[in-house]
Order: sequence, then structure tokens, then C-alpha cells
Amino acid sequence: MAKVINFDMDGTIANLYGVENWLPMLINGDPTPYEVAKPLINMSLLARYLNKLIANGYEVNIISWLAKNSNSEYDEKVKIAKERWIKAHLKSVKFTNIYIVPYGTFKESLADGVLFDDEENNRKYWKGEAYDEKNILETLKNLLTV
Repeated sequence: MAKVINFDMDGTIANLYGVENWLPMLINGDPTPYEVAKPLINMSLLARYLNKLIANGYEVNIISWLAKNSNSEYDEKVKIAKERWIKAHLKSVKFTNIYIVPYGTFKESLADGVLFDDEENNRKYWKGEAYDEKNILETLKNLLTV
């Protein structure tokens, strides 16, 4: 298995869908939900595990979609919001790549290794190991002991 770990953001590490009125805001071109989404897991512990894995030779990527049915101006706002969210919540982690790509992009075309993603189809078509958002920290802890 490639020593690569990939994270989706929305619904996986960022609680986009828990932001009140998130969908109407996105439809209206408002990037606020991406800016104010709360973390779904303990980010301090996540950063600690990721930094240990990086020290052990792993690459760590973000692979996250832009909003559905958007335009280039809104895409840029969303990209900036997501990058700021990552820096605010995982500032100590030096990601190998941060891919913020058009909605529906096949994530397996960007990387291999392990994927954490709440979207079932992304996990289904992933060529490596793929996990939902429920046991991220436990799964990473297990990788540390391998």
C-alpha cells in the first residue's frame, strides 16, 4: 500500500452540513458555510497523528470538491475559504497536496493510498483502502502501530 493518506473535507473533517442554512447559502454563492463549519473530530489529536505519520514517511493530502453548479468567481471564494479553514484547524500539518477540485472530480485520479470520505461513491471507486468519517482517529492510530 502506498504511504499516502487523503482526506475529504465537507462531512468528513468539517461539519459543513451542520451549518444552519448551508444549502441556500451555497446556492446563493455565499462561502460562509465553508468558513464557519465546526470540526467533526478532535483536530489537535488529528494533527498529532498526521505529523507522526508524516515523520514516518507518509504523504498527507486534502482532496475536496468545490460547490456543485458554481462559477469561477465562487470557486475562488470557496477555495480560499477551505484553505483558510485548513490553516485555522490544522496549522501544524504540512500537507503534501491540497486539491480543491470541481464537484464530481474522480478523486482516485488525483492520488492513491488511504481515503477518508463521507461520500459512499468516492469510497466505492477508490482503488486503495477507503473509510468513512466515523473512525478516522482510530484508523490513523492503527497505521502508527504498523
